[in-house]
Amino acid sequence: MSFLLKNMVSSQVKNLGLGGGEEKKEESGAPADPAAAAGMTREEYEEYQRQVLEEKMERDAEFAHKKAERATLRVHLREKYRLPKSEQDESMIQIAGDDVDVPEELRKMVDEDAVEEEEKDSILGQMQNLQNMDMDQIKEKAQATFTEMKVAAEQKCSLM
Repeated sequence: MSFLLKNMVSSQVKNLGLGGGEEKKEESGAPADPAAAAGMTREEYEEYQRQVLEEKMERDAEFAHKKAERATLRVHLREKYRLPKSEQDESMIQIAGDDVDVPEELRKMVDEDAVEEEEKDSILGQMQNLQNMDMDQIKEKAQATFTEMKVAAEQKCSLM
C-alpha cells in the first residue's frame, strides 16, 4: 500500500517539475530544426519559405487591387446619384495607385443599368408604363377632375 501511495505522489510531483532528478525526455523525438521536420535541407526550406512569402505578397497585392476596383465603382455610383463621398473608398484607391479602373464585368452591369434608365426616361418607356397602368382608374380620375372643373366653373359663372 505504501508503495502504491509513494508511486502516485512521486509521479504527481514529477509532473509539476519539482523533483525526481530525472532528465526530461524529448517530446516524441521531434527535431528542433523545422527544415528537418519538413524533410528538407536547410537551403530547400529557406527557398520554400521565400516562395511562400512571395505568393502571399502577390495575393495581398491582387486583393488590394480588387478592393480598389470596387471602391472606384462605388465612387462612380456616388457621383452618378449625387451621394456623399466616402473617405474610405478614396483612401483605398490611393493605396492601390491611380491606375485602378472599374472591372469590365462591373462596367457592363452599370452600362446595362444606365441603358435601362434611359429607356424608362424616354417617351417609349413612358408609353410602356402606360400599358402597365389600370385604364379604368385613369378614366375615373379624369372624370372626377372634369366634374370638379365643371362645378367650379358653374359656381363662378352665372351663365352656365
